[in-house]
Amino acid sequence: MNTHVDVLKDANYRLSPSATDAIEQWQAANPDRVPVHTQKWDVADPAIYAEDRWQPIFAEMRATAPINKVTGTPIGEYWNVTTLKPIQHIEALPLIFSSDMRNGGFVLTNMDNSVIDPTAGTNFLGMDPPNHTSRRRTVAPAFTPAEMMRLTELVRERTANVLDELPVGEQFDWVERVSIDLTTAMLTTLFDFPWAYRHYLPFWSDWMSDSRFGEDPELGQMRLDAMMEMADCFGKLWEQRRNAPETPDLLSRMIHSEAMSEQDPMEFMSNMALLIVGGNDTTRNTMTGIVEALDRFPDERAKLEADPSLIPNAVQECIRYVTPVAHMRRTAMQDYEIDGQLIKAGDKVALWYISANRDETIFTDPDRLIVDRENARRHVSFGYGVHRCVGARLAELQLRVLIEEMLKRRMRVHVTGTVTRLRQNFIHGFSKAEVTIEKA
Repeated sequence: MNTHVDVLKDANYRLSPSATDAIEQWQAANPDRVPVHTQKWDVADPAIYAEDRWQPIFAEMRATAPINKVTGTPIGEYWNVTTLKPIQHIEALPLIFSSDMRNGGFVLTNMDNSVIDPTAGTNFLGMDPPNHTSRRRTVAPAFTPAEMMRLTELVRERTANVLDELPVGEQFDWVERVSIDLTTAMLTTLFDFPWAYRHYLPFWSDWMSDSRFGEDPELGQMRLDAMMEMADCFGKLWEQRRNAPETPDLLSRMIHSEAMSEQDPMEFMSNMALLIVGGNDTTRNTMTGIVEALDRFPDERAKLEADPSLIPNAVQECIRYVTPVAHMRRTAMQDYEIDGQLIKAGDKVALWYISANRDETIFTDPDRLIVDRENARRHVSFGYGVHRCVGARLAELQLRVLIEEMLKRRMRVHVTGTVTRLRQNFIHGFSKAEVTIEKA
């Protein structure tokens, strides 16, 4: 499948410790230095997602103060935007509500975003138009409907192979055996990445996506080390392909594009991190969320078994229900009033997709998975406006094929053991889900 293995043959990249293990070990050893979130509506607290208790907090905000400002938190003061229409309104104004890394970026962290080094690398998600526009145009052709048609049989073959190897009647970790395996295989295709080194991709992705790395300089250095390994690896591949003819993979598209061919090392490293995280974490966590939700709502699984034509809509509903990216952060570039609240220039604004997808004014009975929900596509899990996820079609393809192949095998997945959720406020998902398969 791939001819680029030799260029990495002398690489000595490491696969441990994982981001989760390293951060949790540091927190256990330094409990007095772990940020303490005490404000009622400080939903930047990673614990509420790990403990799966975020739902009533956001429901209270939506009912009483859908746009509100919290102060005195470990990350300073910021605005919560919790309902769907205001989030879409703000997303439609990218020059007023900035994503640019020089203005603070797109993630809430406990770092002082006001002192971000303006010379540090950024990626096209951390850019505003027009810089964002040209770079997105370079990447977008990899996710056209035609490309999805080209990839469909490969996705189906890989999914079938993974499912056919799963034990029936024996407990195993769905995250490890299915979600990570399938998304890692897809990343290797997107980048034409050497198959023998594929396991580095989810390792690097976890380090890139965990927003808690700023809790300690040592953790920050470990994250930087992982990023430098990733940059070294992709830098070797970049140099190897620079003089080769352009091919459909993302790395080749970037190399041969006017907008991205001359990236400086920091921007290159940041863009690779974005594409790896975007291609891995979101789909991976929805793949786990699907089986957890269908087990929680067996009547909805029965609907799919009775009528497979519901699968495309069910994919949208699962993405809404899971919401694998909990929030995006913006920074106000000028004073702006919305729904009677004055957001001032310089204010941090958190757009809580995870809450908007439970907005009772949009979705009836939003805390339930309803596979035939008529307006499931109104979810904002992929964002909205110029920053809407460029790889949305690929995520939908992978999830649709997974459900189709599970139904084809009359496979019912039951949660029978430990479910461990990610302790972070950006990527919403799972680090473990112990399940057992029965055949219908």
